[in-house]
Amino acid sequence: MELFENLSEGHASKYGKEHAVIISFHYPHNELDILHELEIKLIKAISDANVGDYDGHEVALDDTDATLFMYGPNAENLFKAIKPLLEETSFMNGAIANLIFGPAGTKAPMIEVEIELNENK
Repeated sequence: MELFENLSEGHASKYGKEHAVIISFHYPHNELDILHELEIKLIKAISDANVGDYDGHEVALDDTDATLFMYGPNAENLFKAIKPLLEETSFMNGAIANLIFGPAGTKAPMIEVEIELNENK
């Protein structure tokens, strides 16, 4: 992911564990079971790669949109650990992942990445 090279370089040590990956997506399901299944996979992937923590989700009251929150010392590494799971999850198609390379409330560098399904899976 050469796209991230310049943004993440040096920021992990400067900001500690304050990078974030925040994913916004359309959630067309009435039940949360499918979302919880994805969360279990995300928690495992993040833990196995030792790249941060999964902090939870928010779902709109009308059950149409949702957001996932993850934090760690390096947003790029965190995103790389979860990207394959996102690309194989149908309701993540078109989701926007915001990679924030520093603490909230600062002018930390940020990029947006659109999630596309991996058709080879």
